Amino acid sequence: MTTRYWIGVASREHVKAAETGGFCQFCHGREARVRKLSAGDGVVYYSPRERMGEGAHIRAFTAIGRVQRGTAYHAAQSAGFHPWRRDIDYRPESEVPITPLLGQLSFSRENPNWGWLMRQGFFEITQADFDMIAATM
Repeated sequence: MTTRYWIGVASREHVKAAETGGFCQFCHGREARVRKLSAGDGVVYYSPRERMGEGAHIRAFTAIGRVQRGTAYHAAQSAGFHPWRRDIDYRPESEVPITPLLGQLSFSRENPNWGWLMRQGFFEITQADFDMIAATM
């Protein structure tokens, strides 16, 4: 199976909770997103803000890791909220601002509206983009 690479978009606060828990989830826990993942796929999180819809602007890649073996599962996060997740091995990395990379990443290099792509909350990227982000983290 071919390894694929993904960007997930979430607040830094949510990304750090996912790192601590060793999981990933996207777009408020929608099942379809995590079902696209396979073991060994690379995932990078981009955080536009500190907290969901508020807080300081971060505009940085805030976590990176690889999807573990296993399948998507329902998690009991809170009463009435059971997001779909996959387990992931995060690398201990530091944050890296997106701005210096914008001219180099294929999804933003010639796309002045790259921010609209981020609004999808989850999208596939090239291995070259993943490797470039990983090298800067």
